Amino acid sequence: MSEHRKLRIEELGRMSIAENKVAEHEHLTVVLDNVRSLNNIGSVFRTSDAMDVERVVLCGISSTPPSPEMHKTALGAEDSVPWKYYEDTLDAIRDLKAEGYTVISIEQTENSTALQDYPFSKNGKYAIIMGNEVHGVQQSVVDASDLCIELPQFGSKHSMNVSVTTGMVLWEATTKIKGLRP
Repeated sequence: MSEHRKLRIEELGRMSIAENKVAEHEHLTVVLDNVRSLNNIGSVFRTSDAMDVERVVLCGISSTPPSPEMHKTALGAEDSVPWKYYEDTLDAIRDLKAEGYTVISIEQTENSTALQDYPFSKNGKYAIIMGNEVHGVQQSVVDASDLCIELPQFGSKHSMNVSVTTGMVLWEATTKIKGLRP
């Protein structure tokens, strides 16, 4: 017999959607730069809820809630995580910088920083920009960013799915911000 009984939802101690909307969150924002897949957007919302993200910023061709297709992967997180839409990602960056955020594009660039080497801290305010499934983060957005972070990869492909990458970046950022590891 297993010593690991699955916990029931009521045992997990999670906030309700209403409680989450008014709760204090880490200063961590996800910006989607022309992400086209509703499934990817929904997954980003769900991961953002799990990782205490304060908001998701949707830009360009990125669809906005409500959407039945998005809901399939978000499972209601599109209702618990605040979001905002900008037609142009550069306008979002301008506003985030004015709010004191460090704008970080997740992209393979010259002089990028490896994800594990970036010192996310409790006192920081971070806007993480994730790019289009095919073209990545627009060059103009990379140029407007404060820095670029890259996920080291070891296979033959040059990129990973945007929702998977978002999960990896948010895990790294959140565990450092919350002091769960150095």
